Amino acid sequence: MLTITVKPFETLTIDELYDVLQLRSEVFVVEQDCVYQDMDGKDRKALHVIGSDENGKIVAYTRLFEAGDYFENASIGRVVVSKEARAFGYGHEIMKASIAAIKTYYHTEAIKISAQTYLRKFYNAHGFTQIGTEYLEDGIPHIAMIR
Repeated sequence: MLTITVKPFETLTIDELYDVLQLRSEVFVVEQDCVYQDMDGKDRKALHVIGSDENGKIVAYTRLFEAGDYFENASIGRVVVSKEARAFGYGHEIMKASIAAIKTYYHTEAIKISAQTYLRKFYNAHGFTQIGTEYLEDGIPHIAMIR
């Protein structure tokens, strides 16, 4: 079972921040072999949705933005689950929690994401629909999706 915590940037502990950045780096930079600037200055504006396993280890994460901070609509980004935790359905749990947090904190149900194309069906399962055509972001095929 995943324990979900939602926090603004300024309330993250040093250990939480370190563990989140380590998880993002492990997956987005190392596993996906993509050299890009993960720490983009946007974390300070985001709400951080952290999923911890039964041992307290951060294994899933997203960051949320209010409408106008990233896209015209509220948005979910940096959706990540550690490789060893993917078999447990934590990706679906963190997405459900992220959608609920947007409703709770931002009082909207309109959400836009920039999704890696190969995850289209995953996001479809959470009510997202592709808009527009595929594009490259940091050398990886992406699609815009709305809910």
